[in-house]
Amino acid sequence: MDAFAPRPIAALMTGAARVISAPGAPEVVSGIDKHACDGALWLSLDGLEGDEQGDRIYHGGPEKALHHYAAEHYPQWLDWHPASPVRFAAGAFGENVSTIGMSERDVHVGDVFQAGETLLQVSQGRQPCFRLNLRLGRPDAALAMQASGHTGWYYRVLREGWLAAGDVFELVDRPCPAWPLARVIAAMFPDGATDALREEWLGASRLAPLAERWRTTFERRLASGQIEDWRMRLNGPPA
Repeated sequence: MDAFAPRPIAALMTGAARVISAPGAPEVVSGIDKHACDGALWLSLDGLEGDEQGDRIYHGGPEKALHHYAAEHYPQWLDWHPASPVRFAAGAFGENVSTIGMSERDVHVGDVFQAGETLLQVSQGRQPCFRLNLRLGRPDAALAMQASGHTGWYYRVLREGWLAAGDVFELVDRPCPAWPLARVIAAMFPDGATDALREEWLGASRLAPLAERWRTTFERRLASGQIEDWRMRLNGPPA
C-alpha cells in the first residue's frame, strides 16, 4: 500500500435544507449551505446527524454519506471568481469535511480510512449540479468544477461512529492503487474525443468499490458509445 501521511479534519460541516434561488432561475431546496460544527457528530450509514439534502434522489444516501473537499482548491476558486458572494473556505461547496493534504490525485477509488470512531470508503467523485451555480451566483460554476476535476469525493460508511474536527484520516486499505480519483473523474468527464477512453471506461466499470451508479454509467457508455447529456444537471430546469 502506498505511503499516506495521516491528515486531520480541518472542519466538519452540516447544513439544513432550505430554498435557494438566483435571478432568472427557479427556486430549489438544497442543503448546500453548510457551516462548521463544534464537538463530535454521529456519522451513520446515511450521513452526519443534522445534515440535510433537498433532493434525496441525487444527493445523500449510503453511497454519498459524506462529502470531502480539498482546502487546496479554495484559492483557485477565488482567482477564478473574485466577486463570489460566498467566501471560498470550508463549506463553500456544500462539503462535510475539509482537509489540507488530500486531493483527487492523492486519494484513490475504494480507499478505506479510519477517522475518529468511523471507517470510511471512497465511493465516487462528485457530479456537480446547477445548485452550485445558484450558490456562487454564476451560471457556469458547476461546469467549471467539472472541467477542473476538482470535484471532491464521497464516502460510504463501513463503520458508524462519532466524528469531529481534529480527528485524523488514516489510510488502512487501498484496493485500487492504479485508480486515483483524478483518473476516474477524467474518465467520467472527458474533454474532447472519447474513442481513446473505451479502455478507461472498461477499467472503471470493473472497479468493485466504485459506486454502482458510476459503474453503470461506464457500462452504458461502452454499450452505446455515447456520453450522457449533462445540460439539465449543469444548467438546471428552464426558468
